[in-house]
Amino acid sequence: MTVIATRPPRRRSAATRGESLSGWLFVSPILIILGLFLAVPVGMALWVSVSDWTGRGSPFASGVGFVGLDNYRELLGGGGLAERDFGLSLRNNAWYVLLVVPIQTAVSLLLAVLVNRQVLRGRGFFRTAFYFPSVTSSVAITVLWLFLFSQSGAVNKLLSFVGITGPAWFNDASGVLHNLLALVGVREAPAVLADNTALGIPLWEWLAGPSVAMSAFILMAVFTTSGTFMLLFLAALQNLGGDVQEAAMMDGATGWQRFWRITLPQLRPTLFTVLTLGLIGTWQVFDQIYTGTQGGPQKTTLTPAYLSYTSAFGDQEWGRGAAIAFVLFVIIVVLTILQRIVLRDRAVSKRRLALYAPAAATADSTTGTTGTEARR
Repeated sequence: MTVIATRPPRRRSAATRGESLSGWLFVSPILIILGLFLAVPVGMALWVSVSDWTGRGSPFASGVGFVGLDNYRELLGGGGLAERDFGLSLRNNAWYVLLVVPIQTAVSLLLAVLVNRQVLRGRGFFRTAFYFPSVTSSVAITVLWLFLFSQSGAVNKLLSFVGITGPAWFNDASGVLHNLLALVGVREAPAVLADNTALGIPLWEWLAGPSVAMSAFILMAVFTTSGTFMLLFLAALQNLGGDVQEAAMMDGATGWQRFWRITLPQLRPTLFTVLTLGLIGTWQVFDQIYTGTQGGPQKTTLTPAYLSYTSAFGDQEWGRGAAIAFVLFVIIVVLTILQRIVLRDRAVSKRRLALYAPAAATADSTTGTTGTEARR
């Protein structure tokens, strides 16, 4: 019989234990703060969402009853006004997210590329000018937007110069896509879209697009957030090495090919950050709605965050308001995970790397020479 000697488990030295203890002592203040002001309130809100708390006294008082998932069922399948309002808020916010996130990402990346060019004079001025709306109070920007997009505001004055009669932006509840379809003669919903509903809203209304009023908020979101994300992209661009760019230029790659196949893949971590922050911010839009339209006209600017506020503080339905907040939390987490999967790092083969330029694509795979060397 062969006896295999095993090494006894190593004991942690006193120095290692001391370092661990010191680490926990250093992080304990922030852990206590997070526990008191984040974990505990979230736990209390979760309890409120499954209880019938009326807002009076402690939510843990003996008179507060446990109702399970009734508040969630009322929102997601109750068939009443609560379900319809929640469906409207999700529809409005979904169109808001679908338009704001891609547009603000593209605009911020374009601005970063422009102000990063060495040939541009006054780059510091343009960086400050583009970033300035991001540090301005959202309430002040919303009030300014109400003046600009009023019936007699500056936006409609400019449109009148080119022969376009501007709408009453914040009083127009019609959907943008429905308006476009009406221009080509489609004014009635197909039976399959009119008869089927989701969260109490006909599918035809889900496809109405953002209302004209919500479109003004979409423009405002792009205007106020692109500057912040421009700085993130600008910092990432300035950290990129120029060796690969120079090699691509030597092999005849065009500016668009260098950007699409070299620059943009290297910006993937920053792109994920920008998309994640944009996704979270757009699903939590509240102050613009509260200051501007309070959900009107005809609830076409109602959002889940504002509906949660009005349900709890206005209608005294605290359980329903907390349930809306947690459904919104689940939506944000799921979409963030899906986004992470789409933008995850993938293994890139050498052949794919060689596709950044037409000359490099014709490389001799047997000798490893580039297209330029092959032509020689």
